[in-house]
Amino acid sequence: MRGALGGSGVLLRRLREVMAALISPQERLDRLVVLIAGNLVAEVCSVYVLREDGSLELYATEGLNREAVHLTTMRAGEGLVGLIAREAEPLALSDAQNHPAFSYRPETGEEVYRSFLGVPILRGGAVMGVLVIQNRASRLYSDEEIESLQTTAMIMAEMIAAGGLKSLARPGASIGLDRPIHGVGVSLADGVGLGHAVLHEPRVAITNLIAENPAAEVKRLEDAIAQMRASIDELIERGDVAHIGEHRDVLETFRMFAHDQGWLRRMREVVLTGLTAEAAVERVQSDTRAKMLRQTDPYLRERLHDLDDLANRLLRTLVGKANGVAREEMPENAILIARSMGPAALLDYDRSHLRGLVLEEGGPTSHIAIVARALGIPAVGEIVNATALIQSGDAVIVDGQAGEVQIRPQPDVENAYKDKARLRARKQEQYRKLKSQPAVTR
Repeated sequence: MRGALGGSGVLLRRLREVMAALISPQERLDRLVVLIAGNLVAEVCSVYVLREDGSLELYATEGLNREAVHLTTMRAGEGLVGLIAREAEPLALSDAQNHPAFSYRPETGEEVYRSFLGVPILRGGAVMGVLVIQNRASRLYSDEEIESLQTTAMIMAEMIAAGGLKSLARPGASIGLDRPIHGVGVSLADGVGLGHAVLHEPRVAITNLIAENPAAEVKRLEDAIAQMRASIDELIERGDVAHIGEHRDVLETFRMFAHDQGWLRRMREVVLTGLTAEAAVERVQSDTRAKMLRQTDPYLRERLHDLDDLANRLLRTLVGKANGVAREEMPENAILIARSMGPAALLDYDRSHLRGLVLEEGGPTSHIAIVARALGIPAVGEIVNATALIQSGDAVIVDGQAGEVQIRPQPDVENAYKDKARLRARKQEQYRKLKSQPAVTR
C-alpha cells in the first residue's frame, strides 16, 4: 500500500490490541487515531460520531487541536464530514479547501492541511460517524489507502454499536444509536401495530461440511425431510388458519414444494459425493438461488422465497433448532423484523403476541403479504436495511395503511399512533356488530 507503514495487516493487529486493552473509552479512541495516522502516514486522523440529533461531533483527533474534541460539531450535510455522512460514500481530495462543501472551523486548526480522505463509519448500511485523515501537502490517496481506512471504520462501527462511547457523550448530546427513525416502504397488509422488535433469523451456520458416513447422512436427510413435512402439515391444518382464501392456495403450493421428489433427489446425490446433510441442503439451495436470481419473471423470483424458507426449515430440523421464537421468549406485543420470509414462516409465531411485520423485501403481491393479510397482521415491506437499523427489543410502530414504520419513536409519535389504533379498533368492532345484523331494504 503506497504511503502505509507495514500494511493493513499490521494496522489491524495493533487495533485489536488497543481494543482489548483495559483503558477508558477516550484513551482507546485517542490511541486508535494515533495508530491510524501513523500507519497511513497522515498528519491528522479524526473520528466524528453521529449524535442523536443528527449532528456529528469530534470525539478524538491526532493532529488537530485537542481542545476541539467534544466541542466541534457539524450539522447533517455540513462541511466535508457532513457530506460524507449524508452520502455514505468515501471522499478523497487533494485540495480540500477548494471543495464547495468545505467548512472552516477555526478551533480545529485544520486550515493548514490540504489533502483530505474521509470514509463513513457504517454498520449494516447505517451511518454511525465519519473517520478522516489529512495531510499538509497535496496528495492523491490511493485505492488501497481508502480501502484500509474503510476496514478500520468497520472496527470503529462495532465499538460504537457496542455502546463503548456512550459514557463520553455530554448531556443532551447522546450518540445516535437509539435515535428515532422513520422508514417509508410499501403497504403489504393494512392495520396499525405497536410493539417491540423480534428478529426473524432463519439462517443456520454450517460448521461440519465433510461426511464421515454418507449412507448415515442420507438417512439423516430423509428423516429430517419427513419431520419437516409433518411440521408443515401441522402448521397449515391448525384451526386458526382459515381453510378458504387466496392464502390457502399459497400455503398448499408451499406444502407441494416440500414434497418435491426432485429436490430430495438432488440433495441425496450431493450427500453421496461426501458432504453432510446440512452442507447438501446449503449447496442445492445456493445453486437454485443462483439460477432463480437470473430470472426476470416475478412469479419465479417469488418462488425463491418459498424455497429459501424450505431450505432454512430443513437446516433447522437437521441441527435440532425450532422455527420461530418460543412463546415464552416473545414479548406480549411483538413486531417481527426480517429480510424476507416464506409464506409459512408467520405460522411459526404465536399469533396472539404478534402485532406487526416489517420486511426489507416483498411487495403487495408476495406470498408473505397474502398470508399476513389473511391473518390480519399489519405489514410493511421494502424498508431498506431494516434488519440492521432495528435491534431486538426496539420499540417499533407498523402503519400498514400508509406503508410506514416508526423505529424507536418519540413519545408524542407513539401516543398519536396509539390513538389511531384505538380508533381503528372501535370502528372494526362496530363493523363486526353490523355484520351480524339482518339486511334491511329501505
